[in-house]
Amino acid sequence: MSSGQAPFSQILTGLSAAAEETRLRLLAILCEAELTVSELVVILGQSQPRISRHLKLLVEAGLVERHREGAWVFLLVAQSGRGAALTREIIAQIDPGDPMLQADRARLQEVREARAGQAARYFATHAKTWDSVRAMHIAEDRVESAIREAVGPAPLDAVLDIGTGTGRMLELVAAQATRVLGIDQSPQMLSVARDRIDRAGLRNVQLRQGDMFALPVEHHAFDLVILHQVLHYLDDPSRALREAARTLRPGGRLLVVDFAPHGEENLRSDHAHRRLGFSQEEIAGFMADAGLDVVLARDLAPGSHDGGKLTVSLWMARDRRIQSDTLPSQLEVFA
Repeated sequence: MSSGQAPFSQILTGLSAAAEETRLRLLAILCEAELTVSELVVILGQSQPRISRHLKLLVEAGLVERHREGAWVFLLVAQSGRGAALTREIIAQIDPGDPMLQADRARLQEVREARAGQAARYFATHAKTWDSVRAMHIAEDRVESAIREAVGPAPLDAVLDIGTGTGRMLELVAAQATRVLGIDQSPQMLSVARDRIDRAGLRNVQLRQGDMFALPVEHHAFDLVILHQVLHYLDDPSRALREAARTLRPGGRLLVVDFAPHGEENLRSDHAHRRLGFSQEEIAGFMADAGLDVVLARDLAPGSHDGGKLTVSLWMARDRRIQSDTLPSQLEVFA
């Protein structure tokens, strides 16, 4: 049996699970978006016990994945393994113009609009806080341009964004990645990120609720991990970097974006910042403790046109288990 083939019994189980009207509709709609059971009840117009029974069969057959986010359970078609390949093959054979599936997609759009409204209300409540912090450092487009340069144009397989917040980093890297996963502890922030992903139509992005000190992901699975404006909230940033490093494949990269050292004490009292920035030496030490070598450090100081006070710093580190000619072996520092 080749690596691309599956045992007869596994294929039979998968086909049997899909060979029912409601379950086939579930597979088709879960290819479009990650949804809760209650949202699927609305879309398919069936009772929750009935939907739950069908989902249980699909999960057991390996065609659907489930994960818990607080009191909610989210479902999505399998993203890896033979179940994922079988599901893609089944759904690819269905006419996208089928009236039943078109009606399901119309109700999915209503669910997305409800999500968007919820996210907008949360964002509006907190926008003043975020805007006041943004006004203190350089423009976001300069930071994002530097992130793109640090990551480079090469295709990425799996990317992990820890403390994903509004999901902007997911949106930034999704086009060059096969799979992107965002982790955040706040269900409210995840709702904002989910709305962003829906609006952008990103099918290769998933979200999970989780603790950055005990990440709910497999180890050695990602070739790029991002922590964007996260470390300054933490009591133990070194521990967070060690946990992030455990998710890297050999030779994988870890990108940290945060503030350089500063004296804005009001960020502690008004915005819950625990650390007033990080020096290059401090981050390099944290990275070394995590088994990583810093290969790029860059400071983005505000100019006269930015109007801010804070310098944003970027650090790219590489897992030292593989040495590569594609990145410099010595630290490069750019002002």
